[in-house]
Amino acid sequence: MAKNIYIGEILRNEELSVDCFWMQVALHSSFADPQPGQFVMIRISGLSDPFLARPFSIYSFTREKNSCAVELLYRVVGKGTQILAGLIKGSQVEIHGPLGGGFEIDVAIQNIVFIAGGMGVAPLSLLTEHLCKRACFSQASMTFYLGAKSAANIVGLDKLKKLCYKINVCTDDGSMGDKSLVTQAFQKDMKKYLPENTIIYACGPKPMLKSLEKMLRGKKFNAQVSLEERIACGVGACLGCAVAIKEQKNNFAYKRVCADGPVFNLREVIWE
Repeated sequence: MAKNIYIGEILRNEELSVDCFWMQVALHSSFADPQPGQFVMIRISGLSDPFLARPFSIYSFTREKNSCAVELLYRVVGKGTQILAGLIKGSQVEIHGPLGGGFEIDVAIQNIVFIAGGMGVAPLSLLTEHLCKRACFSQASMTFYLGAKSAANIVGLDKLKKLCYKINVCTDDGSMGDKSLVTQAFQKDMKKYLPENTIIYACGPKPMLKSLEKMLRGKKFNAQVSLEERIACGVGACLGCAVAIKEQKNNFAYKRVCADGPVFNLREVIWE
């Protein structure tokens, strides 16, 4: 087996809501501990169609003495994920990872704000778990803004309730929490946070992140975002997931989300 590619066995593959699934996969103990923000590429073992692997943010990770397990959240959006959703316990998948770079963590920060839209909750949940259990941040220092189209699309809430002091749930239709965009909910509370003592972590649809960048212009918040792009190879070879990033003297360069990210400084991304 090639480097960082493992055969995993599915332990659980459950539908949490319509077309949204939670998968737990057992892996060999040599699988490296993932950093919050990293991802894996998955293919169904022995299946040649669809050929390309699919990228998934790591939702949670556990390690036992002789094995480990990775947890993933995913939504059925095409042929590959539809096949994945039909796999049963004991099925085998090919996992390549962990891949990409993770979030930067500043242990001196007093307030941590998470802003997640839809499936963006996955990488931020792993980060929240890491900050609580490994970086020893208190639950009181962390506030989570979780948004989705409706109550049926809210996932991961039970896990977050065990990790964060305050969770603000927003839905577009008002079926759970506030009827509001998740960025608008944060904007209402923005004055509560001192920029020099606060870090913002965000993941979600591009319009959400673009809106967040706009409302933070002129303010000194440190904001990191995990980008959701279509990733084909996962290692930067195909250049299919390149995004424009600002450089010095108003120049820009293209960076690969899979190899140079998926985490970037919010202000460095060119959103237009």
